[in-house]
Amino acid sequence: MSKQIPLPQPLFPDRPTLRPTKRTWLKHSLLLLITFFTATLAGAIFPFGRLDIFPELLAADAPDSWAVLLNLPQYYLNLVVRALTSPAELFRALSFSVPLMIILTAHEAGHYVACRIYRVHSTLPYFIPTPPLIGPAGTFGAFIKILAPMPSRKAVFDIGVAGPIAGFVALIPVAVIAFLTMDQVSPEFAAAYRGEIYFADPLFMQAMAALFSMDLGLTIPNGFYFATWMGLLVTALNLIPSGQLDGGHANFAVFGPRVHRWTGIVAFAVMALLAFGGYWLYGSPSGFLIAVLLGVMLRVGHPSPLDSSPLDAKRKAVALLTLIIFVICFVPFPIRLVE
Repeated sequence: MSKQIPLPQPLFPDRPTLRPTKRTWLKHSLLLLITFFTATLAGAIFPFGRLDIFPELLAADAPDSWAVLLNLPQYYLNLVVRALTSPAELFRALSFSVPLMIILTAHEAGHYVACRIYRVHSTLPYFIPTPPLIGPAGTFGAFIKILAPMPSRKAVFDIGVAGPIAGFVALIPVAVIAFLTMDQVSPEFAAAYRGEIYFADPLFMQAMAALFSMDLGLTIPNGFYFATWMGLLVTALNLIPSGQLDGGHANFAVFGPRVHRWTGIVAFAVMALLAFGGYWLYGSPSGFLIAVLLGVMLRVGHPSPLDSSPLDAKRKAVALLTLIIFVICFVPFPIRLVE
């Protein structure tokens, strides 16, 4: 015997649920394909791959800026040819881009499906492709745009946490594959291979290493490892309890607007201090990008839902779960420059 569970009532009963048109599907699919291409290219070059970005440029003592700019298309074309014509490099690139795109798609699908359940109009996911020099992973991630007011705090919470939870679940099998396929080497070889950039491992990766009895300092990272690492970073950044980040939505739904505002201020202050600390200790400016993002979030208000009824105990338990996910994904200094 089955019991039908009633869905939430639509906000606008006289308006049909927004459905993407063929043109919309085409536009978003094109962005997805371009992002897949740029992520694959990023997976073939340093620091995720083994190819130099522009060997001709790096070999020059004092390259002319205008000449470099004019030759950028040719540099990129050469890079694409080198990546696609080498089976080993192409496999490594795809072992990064395919799981990364799966993780990002799962994240945005979580948001989108939750919006559909609550009959909240939203766009399909917008994937953001970037050239590897601008966005090292070939992408700045993805987002969906909400086109209607939220019906309740429950909807705000469910839609907000559905993305990072779905993305986190999707990256677990990728992490398993990474540890099953990574090689463990001597300390000298590992230090020489890793070079000048060190990717700090969050608690999740350390727990996986303990589970597989591996020393992360003696492993050779592969594409699956870097895809997992990027997925953890994206999850952690989205769960920061600020503004209209996913963690900000959850924070607003659980604690209300006042706590949400002050939590955002504290998050920005802490991240700014960590950014200066990361630059001073490790010479890495990456923390400043996160601090700027949180500063922008402070300027973006959070809309109030139509129904401000408090959350139930089950959702508060899920909120605790998302906090745990944030803790095991977050690392204060994700990228460190080694002298």
